[in-house]
Amino acid sequence: MTTFLTVLVGLSMLGTLGVMFAGMLGMVRSEDGGGGRSNRLMRWRVILQGVTLLLFLLLLFVMRA
Repeated sequence: MTTFLTVLVGLSMLGTLGVMFAGMLGMVRSEDGGGGRSNRLMRWRVILQGVTLLLFLLLLFVMRA
């Protein structure tokens, strides 16, 4: 269980990083005039960060027990 949660935390961290870079590149290129795509990507970044934190807390709880 610990290994599974560790892998999930790592994958969610990489997903967060990927979405963050995609959003930043989109802002730099300013390919979208209204910034709608950038806002959507940053919203996903926040969601993925929350998931990562919850998984990390669950991992700490499992390791402590």
